[in-house]
Amino acid sequence: MRRILFVDDDRLLLDGLRGRLHTLRDAWEMVFVESGPRAITELEQGKFDVIVTDMRMPGMDGLELLKVVRERWPEVMRIVLSGYSDTGQSGRLLTEAHQYLSKPCEAEQLTAAIARCDELHALLADAKLRALVGSIGRLPSMPKISAALREASERGDASVKEIARLIGSDPAIAARVLQVVNSAFFRLPKRITRLEAAVSYLGFATIRNIALSVEVFSNWQRKLRVSQFEPDTLLLQAQRMAAVARALTRGSSICDDSMLAGLLHNIGYWILVEERPQEMLDALTMAQSRGVALHEAERDVLGATYAEIGAYLLGLWGLPYTVIEAVALQRRPADTPFGEFDVRAALMLARTLVDELSRGVSSSAPPTWDESALEASLRLVKAPFTSGEARLWAEQALREVA
Repeated sequence: MRRILFVDDDRLLLDGLRGRLHTLRDAWEMVFVESGPRAITELEQGKFDVIVTDMRMPGMDGLELLKVVRERWPEVMRIVLSGYSDTGQSGRLLTEAHQYLSKPCEAEQLTAAIARCDELHALLADAKLRALVGSIGRLPSMPKISAALREASERGDASVKEIARLIGSDPAIAARVLQVVNSAFFRLPKRITRLEAAVSYLGFATIRNIALSVEVFSNWQRKLRVSQFEPDTLLLQAQRMAAVARALTRGSSICDDSMLAGLLHNIGYWILVEERPQEMLDALTMAQSRGVALHEAERDVLGATYAEIGAYLLGLWGLPYTVIEAVALQRRPADTPFGEFDVRAALMLARTLVDELSRGVSSSAPPTWDESALEASLRLVKAPFTSGEARLWAEQALREVA
């Protein structure tokens, strides 16, 4: 039985939640408290799986409470349920909360959010995954520039000049960021040569995502000399996935997270290639000899795939829940149903399109489409566009990255 802790200073709201969720009493043990300090007391006295808290509360607000929970009980999944929004705190919420729900919230929406947290918690707590991570013993911390950028976003008052200065503190990273910014990926009207101009034009979220991806691949030590795992190869794959995911979500609220999920979808190889090179070679040999996908061989050899390892790392780094979920489940489309076209859906559809189109990137022959399979994928992920639109956007995005 899962234990859920609800925190809100409004007693009537807590009573309403208790009534609406009464039918779940056989599956969930629910505790309702009216303050942050009471919540901490409950957490100290017993194990909880999920905490659902309001933002505006006297004494200790929801953000302060979640920060304590993240530091002391990082295994607890964290959900904000609030009618209050503050753009200055939105960056900090990305670190402290796994999900944010607005009041009023239907009981079905809340239970679905808790269920998704439960599913991801179970995935990342798999015994084989824990054993693999434990045997590695050393997971990389978030790269220093990206960590500084995250801290700046949490403050909510960082200037364009400060962001540009942080990126420019490493000339190699700054040069690569400008290289990516000026690629056809963004189709800028003119070449940008100053970091401040890049931040102003593309926005902080996009620049931060690019910087994180570039910094990750710049830190690669290349202990395993295999073409599939060369930094440039994996970076190109990441950029293709990001370009298509961004094209599929352009103009929507999930565009930035979809792009970030694409940029970091294969970050698990950063760990496995560095820390388990022999096992990765064994998995590669198995995949080739048996004619199976590499991720299937990884599960046989290692007990987990690059996708789950990558998601574990992103969770430790405190990245958005939607990105962690998309990376973790990218190879498991049938595990959980799609209720809407979200970040996970965008990443999965991007993979379908990239896999098909990449074969024709360096070839004059157009790709051969299985139209029925593409239509099935669109229905599965609840895509709000047609197969023709998806193909057109993906083809254009890959031409810009190639």
